[in-house]
Amino acid sequence: MPSRRSLLLGGLTLAGAGAFWARPSKMGSGGHNDYFTKLNNVLRKNSEGRPTMVIDLDALDHNIAEVGRALGNRDLRIVAKSIPSTSLIDYVSSQSGSNKLMAFHEPFLSAMGTPQSDILFGKPMPVDAAARFYDRPALTRFNPTTQLQWLIDTPERLAQYAKLAEAKKLSMSINIEIDVGLHRGGVNDPTVLKQILQTIEQTPQLSFNGLMGYDPHVVKMPELIVGQSEEFQRVQQRYQKMLDVAQSYQSSNLTLNAAGSPTYTLWGNVQGIANELSIGSGFVKPLDFDLPSLANHRPALYIATPVLKSSKGTWTAGADWVGEVQSLWDPNRARTIFVYGGYWQAKTVSPEGLINNPLFGRSSNQEMLNASDAVDIAVDDYVFYRPTQSEFVMLQFGEILAVRKGQIEYRWKPFSWV
Repeated sequence: MPSRRSLLLGGLTLAGAGAFWARPSKMGSGGHNDYFTKLNNVLRKNSEGRPTMVIDLDALDHNIAEVGRALGNRDLRIVAKSIPSTSLIDYVSSQSGSNKLMAFHEPFLSAMGTPQSDILFGKPMPVDAAARFYDRPALTRFNPTTQLQWLIDTPERLAQYAKLAEAKKLSMSINIEIDVGLHRGGVNDPTVLKQILQTIEQTPQLSFNGLMGYDPHVVKMPELIVGQSEEFQRVQQRYQKMLDVAQSYQSSNLTLNAAGSPTYTLWGNVQGIANELSIGSGFVKPLDFDLPSLANHRPALYIATPVLKSSKGTWTAGADWVGEVQSLWDPNRARTIFVYGGYWQAKTVSPEGLINNPLFGRSSNQEMLNASDAVDIAVDDYVFYRPTQSEFVMLQFGEILAVRKGQIEYRWKPFSWV
């Protein structure tokens, strides 16, 4: 009968063999590809030396063209929050031929609005935010009476807006948020919609301008529960049900807004209902929008940040041996680099093979990254990240570099949080 010692040694041997086979495989195969090499070179040539937001104009142009092909006879409404820069919005507006914008933050109105703009709020604003907007008319470059639609989601909010309009002697255009299946608020009862429409009709300072139904949940519906095509049919039915009520009060000149970047392509074969579609993130395609519905779109947005430090191995403060064990066990911890900044809502894309270190943790000052000895990256080279989303990440940078074929064409400023 085997002794306890032999059983223990046998167990350790098996565990060691299992651990060997479970050892991570080496990642990385050199440095940047040709695309990122050009970006790296232009950033170093221009002595940027700081974390930088980069927009690829060729990819952006491609995405704008894709949107144009899919819209059919519907209008485009540009979602400003997803491309939060006056110059970037102007570029997309010019290339697409659309002056329709969707706003989500009251202070941004003064930056994004022009005498040609047609602006719809994409979420209901607290009445205090609306009052604040009208208290600063000198900052506004457009006429809110004819160029701005406020979004209303409940009879209670409408009553607040009616009171504001009466107190300040305003004429306010009202668009009504309807719940087409996302269940993030909005009117889902035709009786409530009738109540809101009657109140607007009875309030001289208010006018009814249309409906807004947002449906991004459709592309994330699990097929085992409710298929995407089935849910999209339900979205259309819910919208049409509310539209029938609305058109009994007003049948012409309505803004009937639908979709979003994840779902705008689904509306291509739909007749009637919506007359405009909202798109924002689809223009720059951050990581969270790597969806089958956006397969023809290209990533156009990157964070570039320089490498500050580079060393062999992995070192853990206060316990060097832990880092040594990590390096021996995982070939992807053979090197350590620290970059300028970090902790963004983003993932590294170039050079391939860079990973975070969970023991060291994240840092927005000098982020630590590990790599195998197959990854070619040096101090002062740039690491490229792809943001998971655009609307907040772009606001973290003081400047946006618009690049075409490895050359900087524009330097744009993002919106300011004021």
